[in-house]
Amino acid sequence: MAKGKKPAAEKMVETRRRVRRRLTIRGVLSFFIILTLIRAVFMRRYENVFVCVLALILFCIPMKLEKQLAIDIPPVMEGIIYCFIFAAEILGEINSFYTIIPGWDTMLHTINGFLVAAVGFSLVDLFNRSERFTFKLSPAFLAIVAFCFSMTVGVLWEFYEFGMDQFFGTDMQKDFLVTTVNSVLLNPDGLNTVVHVPIESLVVNGQDWMQFPGGYIDIGLIDTMKDLMVNFVGATVFSVIGFFYVKHQGKGKLAASFIPVVLDTEQEEEKKQEFAQDTEPEGD
Repeated sequence: MAKGKKPAAEKMVETRRRVRRRLTIRGVLSFFIILTLIRAVFMRRYENVFVCVLALILFCIPMKLEKQLAIDIPPVMEGIIYCFIFAAEILGEINSFYTIIPGWDTMLHTINGFLVAAVGFSLVDLFNRSERFTFKLSPAFLAIVAFCFSMTVGVLWEFYEFGMDQFFGTDMQKDFLVTTVNSVLLNPDGLNTVVHVPIESLVVNGQDWMQFPGGYIDIGLIDTMKDLMVNFVGATVFSVIGFFYVKHQGKGKLAASFIPVVLDTEQEEEKKQEFAQDTEPEGD
C-alpha cells in the first residue's frame, strides 16, 4: 500500500513545486506591472496604461494554451516568456530601456529568435509525436521548420515596425548615426567603384548635426538588419539544439526545458489539479 502511494505523493510534491514556481514568477512580475499601471493612470499616460493591460493579457496566454491544447509548457520556458514580456513591454517601452541601455533591443531580439524557433519546433514536434498522425518527420526537417518559422515571424515583426513608423509616426525602428557614406553613386567617373566619404559637416534646418546628434541619421535600415541578424542567431542556436534533441529521441535537459509535451488522460487530470491550485490558497 505504501509503495503504491509513494509515486502519487511524489507527483503531488512536484505539482506543488511547479505551482509555486508559476505563481512566484508570474505573480511578482504582475505585481510590478500593476504598480506601473497605477502610476501611469495618475500621470495620465494612457498609452502606458494600454501597454500594461496588454502585458497582463499576454501573461494569461501560456496557461490558456495549456488548457485548450492539453499540453504542458516546461516551467523554464514559461518563466522566460513572462520575463521576456516584462522586459520588452514594461522595461523596454515604458521605462525606456531601449534607449537608456545599449544593446537592450538586440538582446531581446536574440531571445525572441530563440523562443519563436522553440515555438515553431514545438508545434511541428507535437504533430510528429501525436498518434493521430501517421507521418514522421526527420530531425533535420524539424530543425529547418523551426528556423524558418522563427525567421518568418521576425520578418513580419519588422514589417509591423515599418508600418507603424510610416503610418502612425512612431519610432519603433530605432535610428542609428552614420558618420561615413559608402556609395558608388558618389563616384565622379560613374564607375561601379565604392567611394568612401566621411561626414564632416551636416547642417539640418540651420543646426550643425555634427555637434548633436553627431552625424547623418539612418532611419530604420540598420536597426532592421541588426534585428534580423540576431534573430537569425537565436533561431540557429535553438534549431541545432532541437535537431540533436529529436535525433537522440528526446534526450537532453536543455531542449526539454523549451519543448511542450502532449498530455495523456492521466497527465491531463493532474494538470487540471495544478490549475485548480493556481487559483486556490495552499493548505497545510
